[in-house]
Amino acid sequence: MKTLYVSDLDGTLLRSDETTSEYTNSVINNLTDRGMIFSYATARSLITAKKVTSGLRAEIPLIVYNGAFIVDNVTGEVLAANYFDESVGSVLDDLFGNQIFPIVYARIDGKEKFSYVPELCTDGMKKFLLSRQGDVRTNIVKSAENLKAGNIFYITCIDSPEKLKSLYDKYKDKFHCVYQKDIYTDEQWLEIMPFAASKANAIKQLQELLECDRVVAFGDGRNDIDMFELADESYAVQNADEQLKRYATSVISSNDEDGVAHWLEDNYIVK
Repeated sequence: MKTLYVSDLDGTLLRSDETTSEYTNSVINNLTDRGMIFSYATARSLITAKKVTSGLRAEIPLIVYNGAFIVDNVTGEVLAANYFDESVGSVLDDLFGNQIFPIVYARIDGKEKFSYVPELCTDGMKKFLLSRQGDVRTNIVKSAENLKAGNIFYITCIDSPEKLKSLYDKYKDKFHCVYQKDIYTDEQWLEIMPFAASKANAIKQLQELLECDRVVAFGDGRNDIDMFELADESYAVQNADEQLKRYATSVISSNDEDGVAHWLEDNYIVK
């Protein structure tokens, strides 16, 4: 029986300083060398995920953008993708009408880009964009209307809860929406994706691709709930959101205590 092990990154596999420890790298690399099938599912892009997991050697496909894409970890090729249909235009118009001017992720002329209007950025957006300085995907535009360019697959709003909560309630049943505070800045985020773009759906696809019978998942945030519901076993790190813990098989040590790596070392059985 083949098992797929899938971990979230931020707040789960990564420590609070956004790195994987030498211990975590050693355990996962050793176990994957011995046959463990390990991947991660993250809200990050492949570019930023690869930066913070450079110590890991696992070469199976990865789930990025909260399930919008499955990508080849070696070539970067997109193996599965979920884009918005034409209705995304009206969603953006609604956001603009509420004075929310998001960061919009899209494929433009065949290249992955994130677009924003500098003059319309909130302080929270500026903090996030500072952490992405020098990113090749950066696409600065002059007006909100320019945010509609390309094949859009992800919308990130960073603003006050007073402005975002009502929009989350409005769209949560129409699209895949994640409404939570960023674990690094404590800023309120609302992320909107196509309904089919979820960690759970991407894991199903990956499970089929790799011909795995079971799924064991690790996470810390509300955007991990759907994959916990799908998984045969699910483990929340000690620092996880209390809501996620209710879906977990059990709670393990925190991200800063290498909880995932310790669980794998103690429980993975080499075939």
